[in-house]
Amino acid sequence: MIRVTPRISLDESELQEDFVRASGPGGQHVNKTESAVQLRFNVAASPNIPPDVKVRLAKLAGSRMTSDGVLIIQGDSYRSQLRNREDVRERLIDLIRDASVPPKIRRKTKPTYGSQQRRLEGKAKRSEVKQGRRGPTGE
Repeated sequence: MIRVTPRISLDESELQEDFVRASGPGGQHVNKTESAVQLRFNVAASPNIPPDVKVRLAKLAGSRMTSDGVLIIQGDSYRSQLRNREDVRERLIDLIRDASVPPKIRRKTKPTYGSQQRRLEGKAKRSEVKQGRRGPTGE
């Protein structure tokens, strides 16, 4: 079990890792080894993630989430397959942690009296500046 938050834990069997050849520079090493990791996690079918977290996770994941509800995270930052596996898992955990925090409810506020006065004073000064630019006929 992978502990994400106090109320959310993931079972190792829910994660599917595929190893592929990494792209980019690296010469013969990158052409011979399958060090890149593609982690697949079926969010829609996971019993360990609450429904509200699933919705927020889908928003946060964006294009990394398929229409079937499968989250795909690719990692090829490191030369080592082990480090790429750790990196991808850490990114998954961070994403779920971010999704588990409910957003703050926005409460509408009114502008303070002082801020209203400062705004009006600024408008009056600007008006004076523009009036000063007018010609003698008041055009």
